[in-house]
Amino acid sequence: MAQEIERKFLVKGDFKKDASKETRITQGYLSSVPERTVRVRIKGDKGFITIKGIGSASGASRFEWEKEIPVAEVESLLQICEPGVIDKTRYLVKSGSHTFEVDEFYGENQGLVVAEVELQAEDESFVKPAWLGQEVTGDARYYNSMLMKNPFKKW
Repeated sequence: MAQEIERKFLVKGDFKKDASKETRITQGYLSSVPERTVRVRIKGDKGFITIKGIGSASGASRFEWEKEIPVAEVESLLQICEPGVIDKTRYLVKSGSHTFEVDEFYGENQGLVVAEVELQAEDESFVKPAWLGQEVTGDARYYNSMLMKNPFKKW
């Protein structure tokens, strides 16, 4: 079983100057129940379907399975997704031996910028860049599946 371990933070400063790559992402959810979130996504010029399980007590780890599928299939599946679409640009920013994925949201989530770092263990140490703000790991409001239902602009 694939296990995803990541910590999530708000972003409080300029990270773009350090970004090595940026990719536009559009995604929707076929199921957003915490026990089995099913997401379809167009990331750049590729399509993906992802299934995630419920998170651990800390919210830092959970089951994740992902498979690349044709973009045309994602476009079709987006038509039957739950209401609300996530639209964002993902920036890759290296810090020490880790790479942060920094998501800048658009639409109903405009103004929200969140950084995630994937780890090998929940207690693994990593270099925190100066632009890294408050940790929000485990705060369900910041899950993309929740931002679809309760967008940042409505908080």
